[in-house]
Amino acid sequence: MIYLGLDLGSKTLGLSISDRTATIATSLDVIRYETEEELMRKLEDVVINFNVDAFVLGNPKNLDGSLSKRSEITLEFRDKLISKFNKEVIMQDERLSTVEAERMLINNNTKRKNRKKVIDKIAATIILQAYLDRRTNER
Repeated sequence: MIYLGLDLGSKTLGLSISDRTATIATSLDVIRYETEEELMRKLEDVVINFNVDAFVLGNPKNLDGSLSKRSEITLEFRDKLISKFNKEVIMQDERLSTVEAERMLINNNTKRKNRKKVIDKIAATIILQAYLDRRTNER
């Protein structure tokens, strides 16, 4: 089963992909978009090229666990993914994933300019790996 990890932003979508055994998440790409139609078109290419079976979408809840405004937008995006691709969309709590990604990049001495280019796909990888680990531990 191949999972596509997604970190939705207002102008970018970070992507990560699992291996076939659904054990390891790998950073894939960042889709930059102006319109939702453009985003869906680019995402469709990825889904087809990587033979994606399901999505793991980061849900940016508030620190207290309540839904944020961004969560509501993300849930609407989930519904659009289901409608367009007819695939399962798993919601994964993503609180602090971007903070963790930033810390990892800083620890690796990545320059600020370069961090901005990759942080979304690193966050998507953290989101997907968290889901894969949880899935494995639940077995």
